[in-house]
Amino acid sequence: MNIETFIKEWIAVGNSYNTEKYLEFYNQNAVLDDPSVGKKFIGHSGIKDYFVNYFIGYRTQTELRKLEIREDSAYLEVEFTGDFPEGKIGGSFDFVFKNDKIDFVKADLI
Repeated sequence: MNIETFIKEWIAVGNSYNTEKYLEFYNQNAVLDDPSVGKKFIGHSGIKDYFVNYFIGYRTQTELRKLEIREDSAYLEVEFTGDFPEGKIGGSFDFVFKNDKIDFVKADLI
């Protein structure tokens, strides 16, 4: 698995709002923990709710700012723009991969 390519494709698919393709990046029982919204999203149904509400709903676009790759994990800093009060804000994702997919990710605002 080329993590850099994976992350760039994940961002591109997210920016295109293709929900089904976005979910393909996650293991079936993956967990997305986002303290900025105070909730953990579990499995494809939970992650779909997160994506629809916070990315599609706010027309969020994500731009890569920093990527640190480790053996089976990665840390990512991004800039979000969209129809939310700030208009532009920094964010981070801390990924753990399993079977070439996202198994756990902690998302937060910077």
